[in-house]
Amino acid sequence: MFSLKNTQWGSLVICWRAVASMAWSVLLLLPTTALFVLLSRFSLFHPILWMSECLSLLTSASAIFSFILLCGVVLMVGFFNLEYYTVVPSIACSKIALLGQVLHPRQFVHSLVHCIMGVVVAWCCAFTIGGRYRSLGHPCTQDESGPEMCLNEYHLVLLLAGAFIGYSHSLVGVVYNMNYVSFHTMQQYKYLRFKGALPLVVKASAVQALYCLRSFLLLYFFMGYAPRAWICKTLDLSINSSIHSLDSVSSLLDLSLLYHLWISGTFLLLTWYITVLLFRIFVTEVYSFPVQSTFTEDAHQCLPKVITGTQPMILKFLALQDLALLSQHSPSRRLEVFSLSQPGGHPHIWTALSKECLSLLSDLTERLVAHHDTVATNGRAKSQSTGSNKRSTTSSEVTSVGMEDMKTPRPSALIRTPGSVFLRSSVGAGLRTPLTTPFTPDLDSPFSSPALRRLTGPLEPQGALSPGFSSIQSPHVMRRGPKLWSASTDSQLNGSPPPSPGPAPSPSQAQLKPSFLVTFLQNRKDQVKNFLAKRMLIMYLFNKLPEASSQALFADSQVHIWALQGLSHLVAASFSEDQYGIVQTTLPTILSTLLLLQEAVDRHFKLPHTSSKPGHCSCSMGDDSYKTLRFALRSTLKTAVYRITATFGGHLQ
Repeated sequence: MFSLKNTQWGSLVICWRAVASMAWSVLLLLPTTALFVLLSRFSLFHPILWMSECLSLLTSASAIFSFILLCGVVLMVGFFNLEYYTVVPSIACSKIALLGQVLHPRQFVHSLVHCIMGVVVAWCCAFTIGGRYRSLGHPCTQDESGPEMCLNEYHLVLLLAGAFIGYSHSLVGVVYNMNYVSFHTMQQYKYLRFKGALPLVVKASAVQALYCLRSFLLLYFFMGYAPRAWICKTLDLSINSSIHSLDSVSSLLDLSLLYHLWISGTFLLLTWYITVLLFRIFVTEVYSFPVQSTFTEDAHQCLPKVITGTQPMILKFLALQDLALLSQHSPSRRLEVFSLSQPGGHPHIWTALSKECLSLLSDLTERLVAHHDTVATNGRAKSQSTGSNKRSTTSSEVTSVGMEDMKTPRPSALIRTPGSVFLRSSVGAGLRTPLTTPFTPDLDSPFSSPALRRLTGPLEPQGALSPGFSSIQSPHVMRRGPKLWSASTDSQLNGSPPPSPGPAPSPSQAQLKPSFLVTFLQNRKDQVKNFLAKRMLIMYLFNKLPEASSQALFADSQVHIWALQGLSHLVAASFSEDQYGIVQTTLPTILSTLLLLQEAVDRHFKLPHTSSKPGHCSCSMGDDSYKTLRFALRSTLKTAVYRITATFGGHLQ
């Protein structure tokens, strides 16, 4: 019941913020439209006539009707912002994945609606500019015929340009993650954020309108006859032979036409980008959640309940942001976190907050370890033998040691203890103590040393392996080993006896033998893979992008950054503010989780990446802050560990 209330209340909070951003977008549409009217009818040599025409146009009934249409378009853009926004960017790890996002039916609807809205805005712009752009048809007189309606190609070009810019805006939103809503590190008032970003929005609109105009003119030069003929046939319009068509170089280089096309495209993008900017500012505004509530019916609005919830995701982001801020700047709210419940005297608030933060950090550690194992084995799946399955089952106990009251162990979590920890424990004991289950190293990993294999498995007979096998240390060479002697090596490493040289297989082995149909299908699958791998275009589309894979792995790292900041600041403040010592009981668990994550992050940054800096984005409104989240996480993690160790110092012993 709490989750249902939390979802409804959270959706209502986000909806009200979106409505407020739409209202401000409509209010700002009036000065933007007035500025467009002044620029579209600009006359340097007749300033008085220019100002009087602009004032009469702005107060006319037709201008009011056009403004109502523009308000409807802005509200529709705001609705799409609310419907398509995300706090975790969707990063395509290959060209074919990006193509799939562009051709998705949901994206097709988005592009189609933006094309229609672009036509509506372009029609309003054509009516505002007036003159030769005012209507689609105009009366004309052909040779040896009476007066008839001819096509006004200037009006058509302006409408097609609006549709093209609308589609380009939708396409750019997919490629550059325009629907991604990021949270700023520096907290500012909404007015200051809008004032600081407004010059960037104007510049981005003007520059993108130029790029779109260049592409549209090239497209219309080669394919302009198709929409012109279709419109004439549909609306029964004629083409005036006395006027040159616009799909020629001399006609498209008309400076007046180019200026009006550019100013109309800039106005279209400016109104839409202002709506996007206001939505980002209002949605990401800091929200202060109550730490605890006096009334039971308001418990779903408290910080512990919101953090442990899942829907909507942005509400969880806001809650973790509030946790990071209160841990640094609010001593009174920190005391509520360190308080005990009455009656009973249990630290429910601290338990809920620390449990969720540790769960987020442990999940990130699991993802990093799994990604590292995949990259280390070149994407090949590890051999799943009996012994390895047992080790995988028992290795999930690493994260649950000392955390029985903090986190329920997940059966699917396969966090392996690094070899360095095992070596330190074995050296300290003089190699006399047996290996315990939680500290069993990952022997299937290509980075495990032969010494660990000799310690955890029986000794190999002389001659069973190659004489130089035990001295090979390179993971690249060891990955080629199982292809040569995988049967004997895996069986001996797993602790099982080698297969007997008997002539007849056992019944269990006969049951595991694949059927003829499975073998045939597998062979055909391998043949198709080999055939496609030799095609350059297929490999270009399906090749993985290592930089994008790393960015996708850390796409939601903003919550982990706030969890690290909140935990470390609360632990540091508990040294002097925690009167009951509830934080000190979970301090070993927190430190072990942070250190495991630190080791996983360090191993990830040792993998080869294409670049350490974000690439250049031609769309200035595209938020590419997600490309640097992994670097921010690494620095935040080091700072968190240092903050805790510097606070407690020698007490950690």
